[in-house]
Amino acid sequence: MKNALKHPTQRIFPSVMAQNQENLDFLFKKLSGVAKMLHLDIADGKAVPNTSLWFPFKLSKKFSYNAHLMIQKPERWIEKNEKKYGKQIEFYIVQREEIDDPREYIQFCRKKKKAVAFALKPETPIATLKPFLPEIDYVLILTVHPGFYGAEYLPEQLQKVRELKRLNQKVKIIVDGGMNPENIGDATRAGTDYFISGSYLSKSDEPKKAYKKLVEVVKGVSES
Repeated sequence: MKNALKHPTQRIFPSVMAQNQENLDFLFKKLSGVAKMLHLDIADGKAVPNTSLWFPFKLSKKFSYNAHLMIQKPERWIEKNEKKYGKQIEFYIVQREEIDDPREYIQFCRKKKKAVAFALKPETPIATLKPFLPEIDYVLILTVHPGFYGAEYLPEQLQKVRELKRLNQKVKIIVDGGMNPENIGDATRAGTDYFISGSYLSKSDEPKKAYKKLVEVVKGVSES
């Protein structure tokens, strides 16, 4: 298992969506000093109804990254871009719906010495991952329909977190969608290990204070 992050004390990852390098650089500047690891939302407009980072982007050296590949044939993207981004992107998260053979993909990751991480859309049941859980490092539960900042929060998806934890205590659960101070406490109580926060942080005038608030809520619930 490779689910030990370089920044294990960081449980909340700001997400980054951008249509061009200028927008991306603006977000890097805005999030500088907020967190050490960022979550890249890469979308091709086919697997989800929007594009993000769908251009030859340049990453800031101030951060490390994980990348959510909301794209068709994610293995091809990884093969094409691993020399360019592989050292900075610690692990990739692929949509279960876009993987024909999970066992084959797991072996693909192991050969590249990358953690294995799958994401589930709201309509995708955890049964699609159940046979493979012992070999999976991370499961990302989408609590929104993916592709856009600020999509409608779907709290019922937290049941997937509870079910996954009952099935396998070792798999690390990430929740992505609607993670603001009002919702992140419930996600923590459900058993979430890591959290992705998008519009709450990216649209904040004071992202450092906004991030600190999220950390305080997670810590408070975890210690209660």
